[in-house]
Amino acid sequence: MSQIPIEKQVFNKDQFGKVIDTQFSQLLNQQVEAPTPTFTLEDFFTLYEQLFYQIPKEGDAESHRYILQKEADYLGVIISQEDIQALLDEITALRQQVLDSQTALNELKQVSR
Repeated sequence: MSQIPIEKQVFNKDQFGKVIDTQFSQLLNQQVEAPTPTFTLEDFFTLYEQLFYQIPKEGDAESHRYILQKEADYLGVIISQEDIQALLDEITALRQQVLDSQTALNELKQVSR
């Protein structure tokens, strides 16, 4: 039968708390921090330009409408479909006025010849 030497290390009460972890922290689930992304803002915009036409126009998430609403919320801008339509109607009316003016001008040029 062979003998196995056993060494015992003894700590006094003050040393024990400094050397031995009595909180059982090894038994807790330790959170591992997610790695910080290594891409830059320039990388983001380059990728956005590459994916631009692959992003659906409409949708509650992962769409241009979602991005637009998120940006509007961040900037404090209210996107109102009624306001947009009113502006489109005004543009249409102004284009018609320009067309009517050009037509009248062309008619005056024809009469003066």
